[in-house]
Amino acid sequence: MKTIELSYPHTLHKEDLPETVSAIGFFDGIHKGHQKVIQQAIDKAAQNNMESAVITFFPHPSVVLKKDAAHVKYLTLPSEKQEIVEEMGVDRVYIIRFNEELSKLSPQEFIDHFIIGLNIQHLVAGFDYSFGHKGKGQMADMQHYARDAFTWETVDKVTLKEEKISSTRIRQALAAGEMEEAEQLLGRPYTISGVVVKGASRGRELGYPTANLAIPKETLLPKQGVYAARVYRKDRVYGGMANIGTNPTFTEDQVDMSVEVYLFDFDDNLYGEELMMEWLSHTRDEIKFDSKEALIERMQQDDQEIRAYLENR
Repeated sequence: MKTIELSYPHTLHKEDLPETVSAIGFFDGIHKGHQKVIQQAIDKAAQNNMESAVITFFPHPSVVLKKDAAHVKYLTLPSEKQEIVEEMGVDRVYIIRFNEELSKLSPQEFIDHFIIGLNIQHLVAGFDYSFGHKGKGQMADMQHYARDAFTWETVDKVTLKEEKISSTRIRQALAAGEMEEAEQLLGRPYTISGVVVKGASRGRELGYPTANLAIPKETLLPKQGVYAARVYRKDRVYGGMANIGTNPTFTEDQVDMSVEVYLFDFDDNLYGEELMMEWLSHTRDEIKFDSKEALIERMQQDDQEIRAYLENR
């Protein structure tokens, strides 16, 4: 798969690019709804002997348009999006940098530059996708913008329990610790990747040496608490007991969230390695214990419960 990062104005020439069928959208999370849009582009490309593509954006428009807004947290960072769509079989990904200049393009300017200009022969989008300045361009009006240069189609909403699957709904599930719900919406477990860094080594003192992960600041973390997890290390997979929180039993003033995981049946040095974690089930909230002994007793119980959960999953 080929990845092309673009900004406005790009310098690519249409005649140098292959005829392409492309899905377009922000696609945060690449949930089941997004997957249907992308798969439609892949299938259409195969039928017409063309390349398939995904056109997406970074950062989120709100970062640019709402300058006083808090930093946006993402379900999938650009690198994670690339991995998922490559597994789906997409031939190329265009990642367009969203900036103020891009936000001012009229719908026609956007289509001329990033659809016609990239030799997109057929465009696939969700029914509610909008484009151009203030989102004034609508898929329902594409006849006006396409200039007979390409064809297009929209994909209707995908639902779960009679409600539209959306990135917002997944965020709500993660905030509530409803990992099984998030997994159903995504079509896969929610994952986070991070590099193992040195921590306070309290886990080792408690009999549960944990790997502390440095997580990219843009990554959306689930609700605080203890989780059943599956951990991918190189070519091996381990069950794990993970925690997101501030370690209230030992710290009174810690603000930043720490992410750590105890790998079952593992004893090796992980410093500097990147781990990918699937967050499978929220076991309990993080609480402050009266003593180290009380915490150890609860961790032993968590250990048993999570191992049983993983065995039966």
